[in-house]
Amino acid sequence: MSIHVGIVGISGFGGGEALRLVAGHPAFELVYAAGEGSAGSRLVDRFPGVPAGLAELVIEKWDPATLPKLDVLFASLPTGASAEALARVPGDVKIVDIGGDHRYVEGWTYGLADVWPSEIEGRSRVANPGCFPAATLTALAPLLADNLIEAENIVIDAKTGISGAGRGGGDSKFGYAESNENLVPYGLLKHVHMPEMARTIERLSGGSAAGLVFTPHLVPMTRGVLVTMYCRGRASTAECLAAARRFYAGRAFVRVTDMPPQTKWATGSNLAFVSYAADPERDLVIAMGVVDNLGKGAAGQAVQNANLMCGLPETTGLDGAPVWP
Repeated sequence: MSIHVGIVGISGFGGGEALRLVAGHPAFELVYAAGEGSAGSRLVDRFPGVPAGLAELVIEKWDPATLPKLDVLFASLPTGASAEALARVPGDVKIVDIGGDHRYVEGWTYGLADVWPSEIEGRSRVANPGCFPAATLTALAPLLADNLIEAENIVIDAKTGISGAGRGGGDSKFGYAESNENLVPYGLLKHVHMPEMARTIERLSGGSAAGLVFTPHLVPMTRGVLVTMYCRGRASTAECLAAARRFYAGRAFVRVTDMPPQTKWATGSNLAFVSYAADPERDLVIAMGVVDNLGKGAAGQAVQNANLMCGLPETTGLDGAPVWP
């Protein structure tokens, strides 16, 4: 029997990626699509390459009171736009919130699927991590769990593609002319992803993340996140790699590599790549993480979480290889 799925915010980049993954999922059947500016359009009008079986599905105006019978709802809305409406969704509908309103909110499970899959199994309300936390925490988790680095002294330098800002980015500074051949730091000292990263670092380490520093940069590419983290610790490169390989043994979507990872490796996939370089004499550990910000950083991890919530193998519908070149 198919699992009936809905997507809210389907016209955005995250919602569109969720559509692509749900359309190819063997157990999910998309029966509801909702948006604001796109309401009234057919899916084929917004996504000309959509499978024929979904082409005539009409995008509805988002209203929890008019939901059809659903098993799973993916909500891909801007931070601040989902909390009130999702509170009115019936309790028997499983929700994955791809937006930022429910991360570390009571009643919601933080969906860091590769680190805590058992916490997600069978849950009805899961908050997807942000794209920067997906890359950052996946790389840091093995080191923190094995006490190889100091939790209170981590500096994160992050780079993201423009699609991370959402469709249109909210203002003209994300247009082609402004972004091409440009590199822009933003969100200094107060980025919206800081709290969830600090909370998770503290959960993993049992210590304080009070000294966490995070600076994201916008780079002129469409997709991808690369984080480079500078940590204090006496471990060697080999010890860090070994810790990560133990931590992620049997995990389908995390690849531990001897080489520094590249964003292109993850494009169009739910994969996360992590690697490390360390100099014990300098008390320095460099951790690196790469994800596709629309894949593992958004819709890919959302589908992985939904699989866990529904009792499916977590790889279902996510086995595709990255796009190359």
